[in-house]
Amino acid sequence: SSYHSQQYFYKANLEVAVWQAMYPKGVVIGSAKSGVFPINSRSSKSTIGYGNLYFFFDRANMTKAFLPSRDLTTSESYYSTLMENGGGSSFYQSVTSFDFDYKGSHDSGGDQEYEHNPYSWNAKMAKHDMTDGWDLPPNCEQEGETFFGIPLSRKSDSVLQSSSTFQEQFDFEVLIDRNFTYIKKFGTNHGWLVGEVLDNGAGSIVDKDTAHIPIFYVGTTNPDMGGMALSDMIKVGKSIDFGKLYIKPSFLFVDDDGAVKLQFEADSNSALGYLYDNLCKMIGISWNYKNPTNDLGLYTSCAMHAAGDRATYGCGPENSGNGGFCPQMTLAYRVGFQSEEHAAAYLAAGNNYIDYWRSLYPNGVAVGASKFCPEGGCLALFLNRYDLYYVFKPDLGGSWVEYNGGTMAPTTSPAPTWRGGCDDIRNHHLDKCVRKRYARSNRAVFWDSLGAIGQFSLLLMAFMAITLTVSVFVARAKKRKRRNETYVDFFMRDLRGGNSTKKKKLVKKKKRIKRSSLKEKLVDDFEDDLGYSNPTVPPPRPGRKSRTKSERSRSKSKPRSSSSRVSGRSRSRSRSKSRRSVRTDGSAAGDTTIASEGVTSERDGGTRRQLV
Repeated sequence: SSYHSQQYFYKANLEVAVWQAMYPKGVVIGSAKSGVFPINSRSSKSTIGYGNLYFFFDRANMTKAFLPSRDLTTSESYYSTLMENGGGSSFYQSVTSFDFDYKGSHDSGGDQEYEHNPYSWNAKMAKHDMTDGWDLPPNCEQEGETFFGIPLSRKSDSVLQSSSTFQEQFDFEVLIDRNFTYIKKFGTNHGWLVGEVLDNGAGSIVDKDTAHIPIFYVGTTNPDMGGMALSDMIKVGKSIDFGKLYIKPSFLFVDDDGAVKLQFEADSNSALGYLYDNLCKMIGISWNYKNPTNDLGLYTSCAMHAAGDRATYGCGPENSGNGGFCPQMTLAYRVGFQSEEHAAAYLAAGNNYIDYWRSLYPNGVAVGASKFCPEGGCLALFLNRYDLYYVFKPDLGGSWVEYNGGTMAPTTSPAPTWRGGCDDIRNHHLDKCVRKRYARSNRAVFWDSLGAIGQFSLLLMAFMAITLTVSVFVARAKKRKRRNETYVDFFMRDLRGGNSTKKKKLVKKKKRIKRSSLKEKLVDDFEDDLGYSNPTVPPPRPGRKSRTKSERSRSKSKPRSSSSRVSGRSRSRSRSKSRRSVRTDGSAAGDTTIASEGVTSERDGGTRRQLV
């Protein structure tokens, strides 16, 4: 409106007045930082300096810098570094007003060009081109591109949906002039909006397929700027009980702005007309003493439609109506044809194919695809003409959102921001600042990934572990706690290790028991062939014959080896042990006869003695 225009020029010229006070004789611009020209080249960095001349390849790229022939004077250096040294704050505080002549800015006599009128619909009111902007309604302080519409893309590049094909009924490629037979150029850098091709000479930007029919423009999702939150828009869409949305192409035309559009039939009695009426009643802007109303209590000041508008009013003055019910699809912005004859030939060829569609679908068609709204007739919520965010099925059949399994819109707000970045409270609504302020921790992400069953199982396991620990502690305390000792005192004493001296004594006692010999012998003593008792060597097996005298003599005559020496030593040790046992027991004298070289052997059949 004219009010917004006046406010903009006032703020902009107030900033210019500060600059005029700060630099009364102008200033040499530049920077003390270093840079590389051309950008991203392998050249070494050099100081940019002040007062340079630059060669611009285009308005975004500088490829060469030409240094001045002299250095800055003291006065020039002071003003050039004034802002960098923090000297500009005093000028912003002192300059609070200025004298500005608004003549030539349509402030008087031309206000009707700036005033918003939702009933006078035209293409400029909601053109999705960030270079043109919007004609904002009153009390709306920010642009926005959110709208309800019907998706028609056949090869979308948006990552918000798992499928890239939204409809299989219309192939708009037959309406596109790829060979430049009729068109000459585009007035913008977008090209064909239903999908551009690489190396297209007419457009400098390779656009993706963004075909759609906008139905209701909601505007910004920032409530602080007069808009409506995205979650509230979804609530409104879920509450409307609309039928299947049938569409039927009508004709191809070029509007006053040079945009090529495809008009669809605007039947006010159809499900599409019913949907438009309810959106106006619920979230349209207040106009001509008619206000919106809904049970949710959700409203916006940035919608492009009035609360009193209806589908029966048609689409703007140019279509014999004065409303905003305009089911149109834009094919291209500001198309320049080679001549009027070429424009007429293009429209004739396009409308000829549209007549074929009309005969193919005489009652219209509910568009859809095998993997996207297979029943057809769905409504979509677009964040912009590129990103389809939320889908609503007809007859309250449900809705869904697909953004990599998430539910938050990953938008990067194109709206202008205030100074200070995310530290300024006026920028907190931007998506970048929201993600920064409400960044979720890894623990929260892990907890949510478990789901309800996983979370319950984890809590149950923790509860069981705690109860088991408590029960073990109570049982141990009942067994070991002292008389009149509380559980807390026992717990503290148990943590300190209890009575360490008693534990040491118990350990020593156990070691002594292990080292002491047994009172009763597990194996009885026996005598070897020489008559000496040896408890460590097992007795000979019964029935074994003794070696003859010759064998023993031969063994005695052989030189002793290392093994015989070892056996001799063990035999001597066994003899000493047997003598000790004889002296202590005193019973061996009557039972055993020991000679200098003799041994007695007793068997079951009798007594046999052999002299060696």
